[in-house]
Amino acid sequence: MEALRSASTVTPPKVITAHLSKPLFSLSFTQKRSKSPLLNLTQFTKSKYTKFNVISPSVSTQPAAPPEEETEPDTDEKFNWFSHWYPLMPVCDLDKRAPHGMKVLGLDVVVWWDKNENEWKVFDDRCPHRLAPLSEGRIDQWGRLQCVYHGWCFNGSGDCKLIPQAPLDGPPHVLVFYPSTMQYDIVWFWPNTDPQYKEILSKKKPPYILELAYPSYAFQTYYRDIPYGYEVLIENLMDPSHFQYAHRGIISAKEPR
Repeated sequence: MEALRSASTVTPPKVITAHLSKPLFSLSFTQKRSKSPLLNLTQFTKSKYTKFNVISPSVSTQPAAPPEEETEPDTDEKFNWFSHWYPLMPVCDLDKRAPHGMKVLGLDVVVWWDKNENEWKVFDDRCPHRLAPLSEGRIDQWGRLQCVYHGWCFNGSGDCKLIPQAPLDGPPHVLVFYPSTMQYDIVWFWPNTDPQYKEILSKKKPPYILELAYPSYAFQTYYRDIPYGYEVLIENLMDPSHFQYAHRGIISAKEPR
């Protein structure tokens, strides 16, 4: 409303009366009786006004100030692929006795079971010593992740607890680990090692899927590693014309005549 008041240039009524010009034209009224008996049935009282003047008010010709445009907040934020929960693998396809290597979003990660904390852990699949893949290692008798190259052992927090070739009071070594959790019998992870996301699970949980959470809903999970990106997969799933040829004998589809 304030913007509308400031943009108005019409002079108020009190000011208009001071700038009235001479009458543009005049109209006179006289009452004549009609000869029609129907119209004479209605009696009209004679008006006490015999004429009125049409006047032109004085309007300001100064240019009006342009109205202020409301600025909308910039909501065009870029999607951060590394600030969301992602499913890694169904628990039924994992073995608690051995680590499992995976590549997700271009990240090489290792998934392993920490029996000391009863949780699935997700680490960077590189030993900080010589960058050997930890997914080719083993779980030792104390439930630690052991590197296959020199036997370095790490606990569920990523701390190196044993270097066989060095004294126990040696310098600390820490693995890069990712926030992880288990939901719907699937291991999920947050692909960002920034310290601000260390407690992300208490602030944001993996997406809620009603069908997977409903006890009476029957479903089957499986894991399949395919050597291409998600965009190729989505394009393939959105292309039904390939079913009867690429999946011949697997999916029932009629071939065109």
